[in-house]
Amino acid sequence: MNNWNDMDPANSKGPIGFGMKWIFVVFALACFGGVLSYGIGWIGEAGQVVKEQFSPRVLLQKYEWFKDASAQLDAKVANIDAAQARIKSMNETYAGTPRNQWVRADVEQYNLWQNEVSGLKANFNGLAAEYNAAMAKANYRFTNAGDLPAGATKVLPREFKPYQ
Repeated sequence: MNNWNDMDPANSKGPIGFGMKWIFVVFALACFGGVLSYGIGWIGEAGQVVKEQFSPRVLLQKYEWFKDASAQLDAKVANIDAAQARIKSMNETYAGTPRNQWVRADVEQYNLWQNEVSGLKANFNGLAAEYNAAMAKANYRFTNAGDLPAGATKVLPREFKPYQ
């Protein structure tokens, strides 16, 4: 058996068949390597996302944002209550008097206070919606009770209701 012609032609496909087997093996290994590389890329990207979303610095920033937003919402409630108290006081001052008989400056001030209350409520509702949307996200779960940072004693509210 010195050359291809000496072999049994029924059992051998010659050098082309032998080469095709090697090409198929190389192709299969390349496909496997591609799939493996793609999978490792996913794992690496998942690790990067975890690092970006759950590193101690990022968690601290998120927690501080919630604390700041909660304090701002509490302050806005106090401002709304104070403005409504001024309106109530004006109403008590002019109890039983039609508005067209009020002093003009008082009517203007009353209208200004009502506009201020409307603006404060809209501002509150905007921040409350942002707070509620952030609190519902999966990467903010650390704000749940039992998962508070060391030293924290007060649980952040899960939701702020819109101001009516």
